[in-house]
Amino acid sequence: MITWKEYFEISKYQNMSESLQRQGLSQPPLEMPYAAATILIDLPDPHGIVLPKMDFVELLEKRESLRAYSDESLSVQEFSFLLWATQGVKEVNEKFTKRTVPSAGARHPFETYILVNNVEELKSGLYRYLALEHKLIMVNDSVDISQKVTEGCKMQKHVQNSALTFCWVADFQRMYWRYSERSLRYVMLDAGHVCQNLYLAAEAIQCGVCAIAAYDDDLMNAVLDLDGEAQFTAYIATLGRRA
Repeated sequence: MITWKEYFEISKYQNMSESLQRQGLSQPPLEMPYAAATILIDLPDPHGIVLPKMDFVELLEKRESLRAYSDESLSVQEFSFLLWATQGVKEVNEKFTKRTVPSAGARHPFETYILVNNVEELKSGLYRYLALEHKLIMVNDSVDISQKVTEGCKMQKHVQNSALTFCWVADFQRMYWRYSERSLRYVMLDAGHVCQNLYLAAEAIQCGVCAIAAYDDDLMNAVLDLDGEAQFTAYIATLGRRA
């Protein structure tokens, strides 16, 4: 096991190995694959939402972590807006995407998994957001999936009481292809960008967020069906109406 000091040393530019990009290897896909027969769930246009006018300074001052939520549901329009605000694709070509959040080298290494507990018109369960298509797929609709995610988050009650819990999964090769040993630094920086967008977007629809770093890596990766190496849970956040 290497120490954090050793990692920072080997991930300095002068110590990094040649990237896979510089070696001429093909870049990983911009999105994790899914089965051709998968049923895609349409989402409304995120730009169709009508937001209350709010001063940006007021938005920043009001933002704080919130763990207590009401039982009021979110609309699917609001859900669509939150997904777009955190990973929405503005431009795509075969080499990169431009999104609503910054990312090192426009690599955008994240896939968004969402535990849906209380959204109108959507069955409760675990979904994955397909950012390139702005659609959803159902990953797990078992009756105990909310409990399993809660257990993975060390039994933090606001997970089970949330309207939504966002789980950002790093598809590590997307970043590693360009940045080799430095990639982990950038993945974690990018996670902060994404979650901050969620905080601000939530405030715009009178909701609150609580970011979660205290989760069991192995349990969460198992719940999301990840191998924990090529893809792994990087960050989690709950969201709901203010109580």
